[in-house]
Amino acid sequence: MRIAVVSPFLDRRHGTERCIVEQVERFARESGWEIHLYSQCVDDLTFVRYSKDALPPPPGSLIWHKVSSIPGPHLLQFLWWFLANCVQRWFDARFRSLQFDLVYSPGINCLDADAIAVHIVFREFLRVTRQNPALRISPLSQWARLIHRRAYYRLIVFLEKRIYPARRVRLAAVSQRTASDLARHFGCTNVTVIPNAVDESVFHPAAREQRREDARRRWAFAPEDFVLLLIGNDWIMKGLPQLLEAVSRCRDFRFRLLAVGRDDSTLYAPLLERLGLQDRVRFAEPSPDVLQFYAAADAYVGPSLHDSFALPPAEAMACGLPVITSAQNGGAEMITDGVDGFVLGDPRDIAALTHLLGLLWEKPELRSRMADKAARTAQQYTWERNARETRAFLVGTLRRKEAR
Repeated sequence: MRIAVVSPFLDRRHGTERCIVEQVERFARESGWEIHLYSQCVDDLTFVRYSKDALPPPPGSLIWHKVSSIPGPHLLQFLWWFLANCVQRWFDARFRSLQFDLVYSPGINCLDADAIAVHIVFREFLRVTRQNPALRISPLSQWARLIHRRAYYRLIVFLEKRIYPARRVRLAAVSQRTASDLARHFGCTNVTVIPNAVDESVFHPAAREQRREDARRRWAFAPEDFVLLLIGNDWIMKGLPQLLEAVSRCRDFRFRLLAVGRDDSTLYAPLLERLGLQDRVRFAEPSPDVLQFYAAADAYVGPSLHDSFALPPAEAMACGLPVITSAQNGGAEMITDGVDGFVLGDPRDIAALTHLLGLLWEKPELRSRMADKAARTAQQYTWERNARETRAFLVGTLRRKEAR
Protein backbone atom coordinates (compact mmCIF):
# COMPACT_ATOMS: atom_id res chain seq x y z
CA MET A 1 0.00 0.00 0.00
CA ARG A 2 1.19 3.51 -0.80
CA ILE A 3 0.04 6.16 1.69
CA ALA A 4 0.50 9.91 1.89
CA VAL A 5 0.73 11.08 5.52
CA VAL A 6 0.02 14.80 5.85
CA SER A 7 1.23 16.48 9.05
CA PRO A 8 3.01 19.85 9.46
CA PHE A 9 5.74 18.25 11.56
CA LEU A 10 6.61 14.84 12.98
CA ASP A 11 8.68 14.05 16.07
CA ARG A 12 8.53 12.18 19.36
CA ARG A 13 8.25 15.27 21.57
CA HIS A 14 4.57 16.03 20.97
CA GLY A 15 1.60 13.74 21.62
CA THR A 16 -0.18 13.68 18.25
CA GLU A 17 3.02 13.69 16.23
CA ARG A 18 4.56 11.00 18.44
CA CYS A 19 1.58 8.79 17.71
CA ILE A 20 1.96 9.18 13.94
CA VAL A 21 5.71 8.52 14.09
CA GLU A 22 5.19 5.29 16.03
CA GLN A 23 2.56 4.20 13.53
CA VAL A 24 4.34 4.94 10.25
CA GLU A 25 7.58 3.30 11.37
CA ARG A 26 5.68 0.09 12.05
CA PHE A 27 3.66 0.33 8.83
CA ALA A 28 6.89 0.52 6.84
CA ARG A 29 8.90 -2.01 8.84
CA GLU A 30 6.26 -4.66 9.52
CA SER A 31 3.81 -4.28 6.64
CA GLY A 32 6.14 -3.14 3.90
CA TRP A 33 3.97 -0.14 3.09
CA GLU A 34 5.39 2.77 1.15
CA ILE A 35 4.84 5.84 3.32
CA HIS A 36 5.20 9.35 1.87
CA LEU A 37 5.49 12.05 4.54
CA TYR A 38 4.33 15.50 3.51
CA SER A 39 5.70 17.65 6.34
CA GLN A 40 7.62 20.82 6.93
CA CYS A 41 9.87 19.19 9.51
CA VAL A 42 10.63 15.54 10.30
CA ASP A 43 12.69 14.50 13.31
CA ASP A 44 13.29 11.39 15.44
CA LEU A 45 12.50 8.91 12.65
CA THR A 46 15.07 6.15 12.30
CA PHE A 47 15.03 5.56 8.55
CA VAL A 48 13.81 8.23 6.14
CA ARG A 49 14.55 8.71 2.46
CA TYR A 50 14.15 12.08 0.78
CA SER A 51 11.88 12.66 -2.17
CA LYS A 52 14.87 13.82 -4.23
CA ASP A 53 16.45 10.36 -3.87
CA ALA A 54 16.25 8.01 -6.80
CA LEU A 55 12.86 6.36 -7.27
CA PRO A 56 11.30 3.86 -7.10
CA PRO A 57 11.94 3.31 -3.40
CA PRO A 58 12.23 -0.21 -1.99
CA PRO A 59 9.24 -1.73 -0.16
CA GLY A 60 8.78 -0.48 3.37
CA SER A 61 10.24 2.98 2.75
CA LEU A 62 9.55 6.26 4.50
CA ILE A 63 9.92 9.11 2.00
CA TRP A 64 9.90 12.70 3.17
CA HIS A 65 8.53 15.38 0.83
CA LYS A 66 9.63 18.61 2.51
CA VAL A 67 6.84 21.19 2.37
CA SER A 68 7.90 24.83 2.44
CA SER A 69 7.16 27.08 5.40
CA ILE A 70 7.06 30.81 6.03
CA PRO A 71 7.69 32.99 9.10
CA GLY A 72 4.91 34.96 10.72
CA PRO A 73 1.85 34.48 12.94
CA HIS A 74 0.61 30.95 13.45
CA LEU A 75 -2.62 31.61 11.54
CA LEU A 76 -0.68 32.73 8.47
CA GLN A 77 1.70 29.78 8.78
CA PHE A 78 -1.24 27.37 8.92
CA LEU A 79 -2.91 28.88 5.85
CA TRP A 80 0.38 28.58 3.94
CA TRP A 81 0.86 24.98 5.13
CA PHE A 82 -2.69 24.02 4.17
CA LEU A 83 -2.22 25.39 0.65
CA ALA A 84 1.40 24.33 0.15
CA ASN A 85 0.96 20.64 1.00
CA CYS A 86 -2.04 20.39 -1.33
CA VAL A 87 -0.15 22.05 -4.19
CA GLN A 88 2.90 19.85 -3.66
CA ARG A 89 0.86 16.64 -3.69
CA TRP A 90 -0.98 17.85 -6.83
CA PHE A 91 2.37 18.55 -8.48
CA ASP A 92 3.68 15.08 -7.57
CA ALA A 93 0.56 13.45 -8.97
CA ARG A 94 0.50 15.53 -12.16
CA PHE A 95 4.16 15.62 -13.11
CA ARG A 96 5.72 12.69 -11.22
CA SER A 97 2.84 10.22 -11.63
CA LEU A 98 2.86 9.69 -7.86
CA GLN A 99 -0.56 8.29 -6.97
CA PHE A 100 -1.58 7.23 -3.47
CA ASP A 101 -3.94 4.53 -2.29
CA LEU A 102 -4.85 6.65 0.73
CA VAL A 103 -4.25 10.09 2.19
CA TYR A 104 -3.96 9.89 6.00
CA SER A 105 -3.99 12.98 8.21
CA PRO A 106 -3.84 13.61 11.97
CA GLY A 107 -6.52 16.26 12.27
CA ILE A 108 -7.31 19.07 9.83
CA ASN A 109 -4.47 19.37 7.31
CA CYS A 110 -6.06 18.98 3.88
CA LEU A 111 -9.40 18.72 2.09
CA ASP A 112 -8.78 15.38 0.37
CA ALA A 113 -7.90 13.08 3.29
CA ASP A 114 -9.40 9.60 3.09
CA ALA A 115 -8.67 8.80 6.76
CA ILE A 116 -8.29 11.24 9.64
CA ALA A 117 -7.05 10.52 13.17
CA VAL A 118 -8.85 12.99 15.44
CA HIS A 119 -6.83 13.94 18.52
CA ILE A 120 -8.89 17.01 19.46
CA VAL A 121 -12.25 18.44 18.45
CA PHE A 122 -11.72 22.19 18.44
CA ARG A 123 -15.44 22.94 18.42
CA GLU A 124 -15.73 21.12 21.75
CA PHE A 125 -12.59 22.85 23.01
CA LEU A 126 -14.16 26.25 22.32
CA ARG A 127 -17.41 25.19 23.97
CA VAL A 128 -15.53 24.28 27.16
CA THR A 129 -13.68 27.60 27.01
CA ARG A 130 -16.93 29.55 26.79
CA GLN A 131 -18.34 27.69 29.78
CA ASN A 132 -15.32 28.52 31.95
CA PRO A 133 -14.87 32.31 32.25
CA ALA A 134 -11.41 31.91 33.80
CA LEU A 135 -10.16 30.48 30.51
CA ARG A 136 -11.10 33.71 28.72
CA ILE A 137 -9.28 36.04 31.12
CA SER A 138 -5.94 37.25 29.80
CA PRO A 139 -3.59 40.10 30.76
CA LEU A 140 -3.76 43.19 28.57
CA SER A 141 -0.28 42.40 27.23
CA GLN A 142 -1.59 39.10 25.82
CA TRP A 143 -4.81 40.30 24.21
CA ALA A 144 -3.27 40.41 20.72
CA ARG A 145 -2.12 36.82 21.13
CA LEU A 146 -5.54 35.81 22.44
CA ILE A 147 -7.35 37.41 19.47
CA HIS A 148 -4.97 35.70 17.06
CA ARG A 149 -5.53 32.34 18.77
CA ARG A 150 -9.29 32.76 18.59
CA ALA A 151 -9.12 33.52 14.88
CA TYR A 152 -7.05 30.38 14.33
CA TYR A 153 -9.51 28.25 16.31
CA ARG A 154 -12.45 29.65 14.37
CA LEU A 155 -10.78 28.73 11.11
CA ILE A 156 -10.15 25.17 12.31
CA VAL A 157 -13.77 24.85 13.49
CA PHE A 158 -14.95 25.99 10.04
CA LEU A 159 -12.79 23.33 8.39
CA GLU A 160 -13.93 20.67 10.88
CA LYS A 161 -17.54 21.38 9.97
CA ARG A 162 -16.75 20.99 6.29
CA ILE A 163 -14.40 18.00 6.40
CA TYR A 164 -15.47 15.65 9.21
CA PRO A 165 -19.08 14.99 8.05
CA ALA A 166 -17.99 14.22 4.45
CA ARG A 167 -19.11 10.71 3.47
CA ARG A 168 -15.80 9.94 1.77
CA VAL A 169 -13.83 10.44 4.99
CA ARG A 170 -13.33 7.79 7.69
CA LEU A 171 -12.55 9.01 11.19
CA ALA A 172 -10.58 7.44 14.05
CA ALA A 173 -10.74 9.03 17.51
CA VAL A 174 -8.24 8.65 20.35
CA SER A 175 -11.01 8.09 22.90
CA GLN A 176 -14.71 7.38 23.18
CA ARG A 177 -15.07 10.90 24.55
CA THR A 178 -13.64 12.34 21.34
CA ALA A 179 -15.89 10.06 19.28
CA SER A 180 -18.88 11.39 21.26
CA ASP A 181 -17.77 14.97 20.53
CA LEU A 182 -17.67 14.16 16.81
CA ALA A 183 -21.17 12.70 16.97
CA ARG A 184 -22.58 15.61 18.98
CA HIS A 185 -21.12 18.42 16.87
CA PHE A 186 -20.95 16.93 13.38
CA GLY A 187 -23.27 13.91 13.35
CA CYS A 188 -20.34 11.52 12.80
CA THR A 189 -21.49 8.19 14.25
CA ASN A 190 -19.28 5.67 12.44
CA VAL A 191 -16.05 6.55 14.27
CA THR A 192 -13.35 4.02 15.14
CA VAL A 193 -11.83 4.46 18.61
CA ILE A 194 -8.07 3.81 18.77
CA PRO A 195 -6.59 4.90 22.12
CA ASN A 196 -3.16 6.42 22.49
CA ALA A 197 -0.30 4.36 23.91
CA VAL A 198 2.88 4.48 25.98
CA ASP A 199 6.37 3.19 25.29
CA GLU A 200 6.78 0.42 27.86
CA SER A 201 10.49 0.17 27.10
CA VAL A 202 10.98 3.73 28.44
CA PHE A 203 8.22 4.17 30.99
CA HIS A 204 8.22 1.44 33.63
CA PRO A 205 8.60 1.33 37.44
CA ALA A 206 12.21 0.13 37.46
CA ALA A 207 13.35 3.04 35.25
CA ARG A 208 11.57 5.55 37.48
CA GLU A 209 13.02 4.11 40.69
CA GLN A 210 16.52 4.05 39.26
CA ARG A 211 16.42 7.82 38.62
CA ARG A 212 14.37 8.85 41.65
CA GLU A 213 17.17 10.02 43.94
CA ASP A 214 18.93 12.15 41.32
CA ALA A 215 15.67 13.66 40.05
CA ARG A 216 14.48 14.69 43.52
CA ARG A 217 17.87 16.16 44.31
CA ARG A 218 17.72 18.23 41.15
CA TRP A 219 14.45 19.83 42.21
CA ALA A 220 15.51 20.14 45.86
CA PHE A 221 12.77 17.86 47.19
CA ALA A 222 13.35 16.39 50.64
CA PRO A 223 12.96 12.62 51.21
CA GLU A 224 9.80 13.22 53.27
CA ASP A 225 8.17 15.46 50.64
CA PHE A 226 5.19 14.03 48.75
CA VAL A 227 5.61 15.38 45.21
CA LEU A 228 2.59 15.88 42.96
CA LEU A 229 3.24 16.22 39.23
CA LEU A 230 1.33 18.00 36.45
CA ILE A 231 2.61 18.09 32.85
CA GLY A 232 1.15 19.97 29.91
CA ASN A 233 0.71 23.31 28.23
CA ASP A 234 -2.33 25.53 28.87
CA TRP A 235 -2.22 25.05 32.63
CA ILE A 236 -5.68 26.52 33.16
CA MET A 237 -7.21 23.87 30.89
CA LYS A 238 -5.08 21.21 32.64
CA GLY A 239 -6.61 22.19 35.98
CA LEU A 240 -3.62 23.82 37.69
CA PRO A 241 -5.69 26.47 39.54
CA GLN A 242 -7.94 23.78 41.06
CA LEU A 243 -4.92 21.71 42.02
CA LEU A 244 -3.28 24.68 43.74
CA GLU A 245 -6.47 25.35 45.69
CA ALA A 246 -6.64 21.70 46.78
CA VAL A 247 -2.98 21.64 47.86
CA SER A 248 -3.51 24.80 49.91
CA ARG A 249 -6.22 22.98 51.87
CA CYS A 250 -3.80 20.20 52.79
CA ARG A 251 -1.68 22.19 55.22
CA ASP A 252 -0.96 19.18 57.41
CA PHE A 253 0.57 17.19 54.53
CA ARG A 254 4.02 17.72 53.04
CA PHE A 255 2.72 18.14 49.51
CA ARG A 256 4.99 19.71 46.92
CA LEU A 257 3.94 20.40 43.34
CA LEU A 258 6.03 20.19 40.18
CA ALA A 259 4.25 21.83 37.22
CA VAL A 260 5.86 21.28 33.81
CA GLY A 261 4.89 23.31 30.75
CA ARG A 262 5.56 26.34 28.59
CA ASP A 263 3.02 28.66 30.22
CA ASP A 264 4.19 31.87 31.90
CA SER A 265 4.62 30.87 35.54
CA THR A 266 4.79 34.51 36.67
CA LEU A 267 1.06 34.82 36.00
CA TYR A 268 0.48 32.45 38.93
CA ALA A 269 2.51 34.49 41.43
CA PRO A 270 -0.56 36.34 42.85
CA LEU A 271 -2.45 33.06 43.30
CA LEU A 272 0.52 31.37 44.96
CA GLU A 273 0.91 34.33 47.32
CA ARG A 274 -2.79 34.32 48.20
CA LEU A 275 -2.71 30.59 48.92
CA GLY A 276 0.64 30.71 50.71
CA LEU A 277 2.25 28.18 48.35
CA GLN A 278 5.31 30.11 47.19
CA ASP A 279 7.74 27.58 48.70
CA ARG A 280 5.72 24.47 47.79
CA VAL A 281 5.55 24.80 44.00
CA ARG A 282 8.25 24.31 41.37
CA PHE A 283 7.82 25.24 37.71
CA ALA A 284 9.84 23.53 34.97
CA GLU A 285 10.25 23.78 31.22
CA PRO A 286 9.36 20.70 29.14
CA SER A 287 12.20 18.37 28.21
CA PRO A 288 12.61 15.44 25.81
CA ASP A 289 13.72 13.54 28.92
CA VAL A 290 10.24 13.45 30.43
CA LEU A 291 11.12 10.43 32.58
CA GLN A 292 13.01 12.73 34.97
CA PHE A 293 9.72 14.35 35.99
CA TYR A 294 8.01 11.04 36.73
CA ALA A 295 11.10 9.94 38.67
CA ALA A 296 10.83 12.97 40.96
CA ALA A 297 7.11 12.46 41.66
CA ASP A 298 5.06 10.41 44.11
CA ALA A 299 1.75 10.88 42.27
CA TYR A 300 0.42 12.42 39.07
CA VAL A 301 -2.55 14.80 39.38
CA GLY A 302 -4.24 16.23 36.29
CA PRO A 303 -7.80 17.53 36.88
CA SER A 304 -8.24 18.51 33.22
CA LEU A 305 -11.17 20.61 32.11
CA HIS A 306 -10.77 19.10 28.63
CA ASP A 307 -8.41 16.52 27.13
CA SER A 308 -9.06 14.10 24.29
CA PHE A 309 -6.42 11.67 25.60
CA ALA A 310 -3.65 13.15 27.71
CA LEU A 311 -0.45 11.10 27.45
CA PRO A 312 1.22 12.18 30.76
CA PRO A 313 -1.31 10.37 33.03
CA ALA A 314 -0.89 7.18 30.98
CA GLU A 315 2.92 7.47 31.08
CA ALA A 316 2.78 8.10 34.83
CA MET A 317 0.69 4.93 35.27
CA ALA A 318 3.24 2.97 33.23
CA CYS A 319 5.94 4.28 35.61
CA GLY A 320 4.03 2.93 38.59
CA LEU A 321 2.66 6.21 39.91
CA PRO A 322 -0.84 6.60 41.38
CA VAL A 323 -2.83 8.93 39.15
CA ILE A 324 -5.71 11.34 39.64
CA THR A 325 -7.30 12.57 36.44
CA SER A 326 -10.74 13.86 35.50
CA ALA A 327 -13.62 12.36 33.58
CA GLN A 328 -13.08 15.19 31.06
CA ASN A 329 -9.84 13.49 29.98
CA GLY A 330 -10.52 10.80 27.40
CA GLY A 331 -7.55 8.89 28.81
CA ALA A 332 -9.62 8.26 31.95
CA GLU A 333 -11.34 5.51 29.95
CA MET A 334 -8.34 3.27 30.63
CA ILE A 335 -8.76 3.70 34.41
CA THR A 336 -11.02 1.75 36.75
CA ASP A 337 -11.85 4.35 39.37
CA GLY A 338 -10.45 3.45 42.77
CA VAL A 339 -8.56 0.43 41.44
CA ASP A 340 -5.70 1.60 39.21
CA GLY A 341 -6.33 5.32 39.57
CA PHE A 342 -8.82 7.97 40.65
CA VAL A 343 -11.22 9.63 38.21
CA LEU A 344 -12.55 12.99 39.37
CA GLY A 345 -16.12 13.40 38.12
CA ASP A 346 -16.07 17.21 38.19
CA PRO A 347 -12.60 18.75 37.80
CA ARG A 348 -13.87 21.97 39.42
CA ASP A 349 -14.83 20.14 42.63
CA ILE A 350 -12.01 21.30 44.91
CA ALA A 351 -13.39 19.42 47.93
CA ALA A 352 -13.43 16.12 46.06
CA LEU A 353 -9.90 16.66 44.76
CA THR A 354 -8.70 17.54 48.27
CA HIS A 355 -10.27 14.33 49.57
CA LEU A 356 -8.47 12.20 46.96
CA LEU A 357 -5.14 13.86 47.77
CA GLY A 358 -5.74 13.07 51.42
CA LEU A 359 -6.36 9.40 50.61
CA LEU A 360 -3.05 9.14 48.77
CA TRP A 361 -1.22 10.72 51.71
CA GLU A 362 -2.92 8.85 54.53
CA LYS A 363 -3.11 5.37 52.99
CA PRO A 364 0.30 4.23 51.73
CA GLU A 365 -0.98 0.67 51.21
CA LEU A 366 -3.71 2.00 48.89
CA ARG A 367 -1.13 4.13 47.11
CA SER A 368 1.19 1.15 46.60
CA ARG A 369 -1.57 -1.19 45.45
CA MET A 370 -2.95 1.40 43.03
CA ALA A 371 0.51 2.10 41.59
CA ASP A 372 1.13 -1.61 40.90
CA LYS A 373 -2.23 -2.03 39.18
CA ALA A 374 -1.72 1.19 37.22
CA ALA A 375 1.52 -0.15 35.76
CA ARG A 376 -0.17 -3.40 34.71
CA THR A 377 -3.06 -1.52 33.11
CA ALA A 378 -0.73 0.77 31.15
CA GLN A 379 1.14 -2.25 29.77
CA GLN A 380 -1.96 -3.08 27.71
CA TYR A 381 -1.72 0.22 25.83
CA THR A 382 1.33 -0.31 23.66
CA TRP A 383 2.35 1.33 20.40
CA GLU A 384 2.22 -2.12 18.80
CA ARG A 385 -1.45 -2.33 19.68
CA ASN A 386 -2.08 1.22 18.49
CA ALA A 387 -0.34 0.58 15.17
CA ARG A 388 -2.14 -2.75 14.70
CA GLU A 389 -5.56 -1.17 15.21
CA THR A 390 -4.68 1.81 13.00
CA ARG A 391 -3.44 -0.56 10.29
CA ALA A 392 -6.78 -2.38 10.34
CA PHE A 393 -8.58 0.98 10.20
CA LEU A 394 -6.60 2.07 7.13
CA VAL A 395 -7.07 -1.28 5.36
CA GLY A 396 -10.81 -0.98 5.98
CA THR A 397 -10.73 2.57 4.62
CA LEU A 398 -9.02 1.37 1.45
CA ARG A 399 -11.56 -1.41 0.92
CA ARG A 400 -14.42 1.02 1.32
CA LYS A 401 -12.76 3.46 -1.07
CA GLU A 402 -12.26 0.75 -3.69
CA ALA A 403 -15.84 -0.42 -3.29
CA ARG A 404 -17.10 3.12 -3.71
